[in-house]
Amino acid sequence: MHPTPADPSHRLSHSRRRALRIAAGAGVLALARGAWAADLRPTPSNAEGPFYPPRKPADSDADLTQVEGHAGRAKGTVLLVTGRVLDAKGMPRSKAVLEVWQANAFGRYVHPADSDASGPLDPDFQGYARLAADADGSFRIKTIKPPPYGARTPHIHFIVASGNARLTTQMFFEGEPMNERDGLYRYLGRDDRRASTARFVSAAEPGAVAVAWDIVIA
Repeated sequence: MHPTPADPSHRLSHSRRRALRIAAGAGVLALARGAWAADLRPTPSNAEGPFYPPRKPADSDADLTQVEGHAGRAKGTVLLVTGRVLDAKGMPRSKAVLEVWQANAFGRYVHPADSDASGPLDPDFQGYARLAADADGSFRIKTIKPPPYGARTPHIHFIVASGNARLTTQMFFEGEPMNERDGLYRYLGRDDRRASTARFVSAAEPGAVAVAWDIVIA
């Protein structure tokens, strides 16, 4: 005889099935959360390089495409970099301080050791920025897409500091043909390459390109 809805054994069976469904769902969610947390691989350190600016420019805001007091804009393709600074558990590193520097559109740094052989200086390119991440760890930088130069693939240098944590690293770009020939990129293992590589996303500004890249520091 099949139990009717009024049968207590039916209610018990129904409750048990519901509990099992909830437990199974919680297990899937826990696994998903675990997988997500496992994806927060710390961003690997990388060489500071020889062109960290010994003297910081008077204008060092997050827009490297325009120097205060100059009417012109930096030469090259505008690049928008957005991301977050996080800890290994995915929590935001509120107010983390970022230093950013890179070569101009000709492959030259604003540095006394870099010469005319690398290309001309761009008086409208700031070359360096210092900024603080927002309360949620997010940051936004406007610059130009750096070109390859010498044996180097396009890259941008970062120093990120938060509390006692400090990271010196380089950001690479997905799909660059010179990535696999760049010594500092090839030095990284597969997972560290992924953690060091920005992905292209839709740009909100006409004529610009945009990348997203999260920085994870322990």
